[in-house]
Amino acid sequence: QVQLVESGGGLVQPGGSLRLSCAASGIIFSMSWYRQAPGKQRELVAAITRSGSTNYADVVKGRFTISRDNAKKTVYLQMNSLKPEDTAVYYCNAVSAGPSNYWGQGTQVTVSS
Repeated sequence: QVQLVESGGGLVQPGGSLRLSCAASGIIFSMSWYRQAPGKQRELVAAITRSGSTNYADVVKGRFTISRDNAKKTVYLQMNSLKPEDTAVYYCNAVSAGPSNYWGQGTQVTVSS
C-alpha cells in the first residue's frame, strides 16, 4: 500500500516562496502535484517521471520547479513569485505498479496580503 505524506504549505505574502514536499512509501513511478482552489476543479500543476522529465501548467511556468529524489522517494515543488491566484489546496499524486494512482492528504497554500 502506497502512502503519501505532504508538508510545506502555509501563508505567504504575494511574491514570496514556499517549498512543498511529498514523501512516498512503496514502489513509485511518476509523481505530480495538483491543486484545487475553492469552487474550482482540481488541476495539474507539475509532473515528473522517474528519469526526471518534467511538465508544467502554463500558469506556473518560470515560477514553479518540480524535482524528485528517487532514493528518498520524495517529490518537491519549489514555488517562487507566488500570486494570490495560486491559493489552493495542493495535492501530491503518485503512480505505482499496476498501474495504481494514489493521492496525498493535501496541504493548504494561501497567498495573501
